[in-house]
Amino acid sequence: MGAEVGDTGPRRFRSVFISDVHLGTRGCQAELLLDFIREIDCESLYLVGDIVDGWKMKSGWFWPQAHNDVVQKILRLARKGVSVTYIPGNHDGRVRDFCGVHFGGVVVARDAVHETADGRRFLVTHGDEFDGVVQHARWLALLGDVAYRALLSANTLMNRVRRRLGFGYWSLSAFLKTRVKNALQFIENFEHAVADEARRRGVDGVICGHIHKAEIRQIGDILYVNDGDWVESCTALVEHPCGRLEILEWARLRSWSVIDRAPARESLADPEPLAA
Repeated sequence: MGAEVGDTGPRRFRSVFISDVHLGTRGCQAELLLDFIREIDCESLYLVGDIVDGWKMKSGWFWPQAHNDVVQKILRLARKGVSVTYIPGNHDGRVRDFCGVHFGGVVVARDAVHETADGRRFLVTHGDEFDGVVQHARWLALLGDVAYRALLSANTLMNRVRRRLGFGYWSLSAFLKTRVKNALQFIENFEHAVADEARRRGVDGVICGHIHKAEIRQIGDILYVNDGDWVESCTALVEHPCGRLEILEWARLRSWSVIDRAPARESLADPEPLAA
């Protein structure tokens, strides 16, 4: 996991998948995402939901130049011939009203089926439709969002201390997800739900986001792939020319100077149970 970043030109991939960018929030790692986009060259780019955080923008406007640069860079890729598909999530759910519409070369779709170079077919979906909390208890989702925001603020402060002590980047949120029973059960239920949908669709696997936990693993006869997020782990899924899929952990590949940001204080992500 994680390839070297060289200085011999852009890294070339057949397809790239990113999700959970949360433009419009202070915790968005827009500079790091711009750095990633500049370093890659691809034929297809999938924006797998929660690219813009409509939840946060309802309560206040935050849109620095770096966020605008991300949008402009993506539109520029589309103009240059990259196939860009935007699959909305729950934080940018209003975009679903425009499924089938083209915006500057970007195609909006509720979901998609992507075929890799080696012939495998993957359902591409954000994943919020398989999250019972988001679908049936929106008030709880909003409450969890506040708790997650506080957790990310603590994570940012902790990593500033780690940097001064000479340690690398570490995600407190990701650590808790792998240690707390309720969070583990939530993630497992989600993974199996999206895998079941892929099985129902008759494809070989599923590519999603939503839960901010990048992973590639086999669930029965379905390959489950989550491309992670761009607020804490800063990961992307890439398809190599041969069809091989890999998760790139960009925060670990690039310098601390790019990711040392002010503490996140805004709405960032979907809630996940953290109580034991």
